[in-house]
Amino acid sequence: MGSGIATALLVGNISVVLKEVNPQFLQRGQKTIAGNLEGLVKRGSLTKDKMSKAISLLKGALDYSDFKDVDMVIEAVIEKVPLKQSIFADIEKICPPHCILATNTSTIDLNVIGEKTNSQDRTIGAHFFSPAHIMPLLEIVRTEKTSPQAILDLITVGKIIKKIPVVVGNCTGFAVNRTFFPYTQGAQLLVSLGIDLFRIDRIISNFGMPMGPFQLQDLAGYGVALAVKDIYAAAFGTRNFNSVLVDLMAETGRQGKSNGKGYYLYEKGAKPKPDPNVQHVIDEYRRQAKTMPGGKPVTLSDQDILEMVFFPVVNEACRVMDENVVIRAADLDIASVLGMGFPKYSLIMKGWPHLLG
Repeated sequence: MGSGIATALLVGNISVVLKEVNPQFLQRGQKTIAGNLEGLVKRGSLTKDKMSKAISLLKGALDYSDFKDVDMVIEAVIEKVPLKQSIFADIEKICPPHCILATNTSTIDLNVIGEKTNSQDRTIGAHFFSPAHIMPLLEIVRTEKTSPQAILDLITVGKIIKKIPVVVGNCTGFAVNRTFFPYTQGAQLLVSLGIDLFRIDRIISNFGMPMGPFQLQDLAGYGVALAVKDIYAAAFGTRNFNSVLVDLMAETGRQGKSNGKGYYLYEKGAKPKPDPNVQHVIDEYRRQAKTMPGGKPVTLSDQDILEMVFFPVVNEACRVMDENVVIRAADLDIASVLGMGFPKYSLIMKGWPHLLG
């Protein structure tokens, strides 16, 4: 994610210091950024001259010595609270007093991340969506202590790098991931009940999503899902469905698209193909879940499956609005379309007028 964010900033003509913990990770990050830029050239959205200019704006670092003059830091490590708190404590010491301290967390309460600093007024969420140099949404997360200037500055940066910024309130998952956490969980519940995983993906794709929830999980990787699992469980209690499916996938050496093996098989230059060998993982998941009535798969129509996946999402969206995580319903609409690829057209066109009241 960090490499994607750096790519977006470089393309926006913003100088970037990429900090890593060792030379190997730094080299890999720089190589990924170069690959991202080359991909943009191939797509015709960046010229070779601008690519060269972007690369010239990138500097690698293994410590924080180059951070003494920066205007903004965007932390983009894995979702582990102690690690993020440690990084924020370090950058507060070295960065100038005006520097905005931003986190790309997709889930964790910002008050927890910044609680060990004295800089809550300039602590803010800069939640990019993967791949960060392609996806248009920038979810800007404010706390009660975040200064208006910090929010305005991050909105300005978002516009410079051609993102669409949406300002939201602070809570577990914020607006988009908070609204859509039942989306993946509903799909996993259906699998535990005996519904074919690939059928679920087909139905969701036919509804209008860019891909189904399981292919999306392959694309995002399993690391984030495993890291935030306990966070969601603690935040949402009985609304949380405790699934071990991703744990089992990881235990069998599957990492999704990153290693070419997930629910689907990924080969260079080819479309993802359902992997029949994943069935033994699914069988074990169902055995442990013990949710099939009488041990037999349930029978559901396509409409049943759509409603079991999306109705909990609609309910959570109502909670998000009721708690003023978003100021306007339109903000959540925009964020859902741009961040999750929710269909732009009216749900009435899909025969769901009851969803709209």
